[in-house]
Amino acid sequence: MPSMGVLLRFVFLMVLAVLFAGAAQAQQAVPGQIPALEGLINPNGDGQLSSSVIQLLLLVSVLSLVPGIAMMVTCLPFMVIVFSFMRQAIGVQQAPPNMMIMALAMFLTFFVMEPVFMSAWENGITPYMNGVLDEQQAWKLTTDPFREFMKRRTDPEALMTLADAVNRPLVEGEAPSFSLLSTAFMLSEIKHAFQIGFVIFLPFMVIDLVVASVLMAVGMMMVPPTVVSLPFKLGFFVLADGWLKITEAVLRGYGS
Repeated sequence: MPSMGVLLRFVFLMVLAVLFAGAAQAQQAVPGQIPALEGLINPNGDGQLSSSVIQLLLLVSVLSLVPGIAMMVTCLPFMVIVFSFMRQAIGVQQAPPNMMIMALAMFLTFFVMEPVFMSAWENGITPYMNGVLDEQQAWKLTTDPFREFMKRRTDPEALMTLADAVNRPLVEGEAPSFSLLSTAFMLSEIKHAFQIGFVIFLPFMVIDLVVASVLMAVGMMMVPPTVVSLPFKLGFFVLADGWLKITEAVLRGYGS
């Protein structure tokens, strides 16, 4: 079954093909003679595409970039990496499956980012759709909530390193560009997720070492330690209510 990204790209290409075909026919015929093209052409008769069609193109383009945008300006990468480390630390490779981990990360991301999404929608997107703001004002008001969210989670060192790498040093008192801030935010989130992953691995590594030492002491050197330690790690994880504790810690980190 094709993925959602492939379907979005196919829809985008089909829309482009229809629009370009309509524009080519409009140059050879009067718009009023082709009813199907009347909605695509400006009513002033200049043969240009109407603003609604351009907005449709922009909307489909943004939809095709939604997965990348979600990775850039939300906490989704952090959630996915932490839960993946959690699964690897226990020693189970397919439980829970990748789809379930991604679904859990997406729902938690929406839960954390809901105030940011609502602020961007109410302050920027809705006034722009109502014609109150122009594109520049709408972009600023829409991205300001995301900027505030990313600034709280971005390491200043990562921001300065990236700015120096592209020879665009930060100016004191001026906000960094959105592309620079989002890139530094992604790197900072990956760094924080790996730090938490290291802490998650420690107790399970102790269990593996204890089990391996016991097996060596009783002479069962041919038995893989991971096979024996897996039930103990699962029992420890269940008794500690691990998934809830990890989720709580992650959410508290974003709430502080």
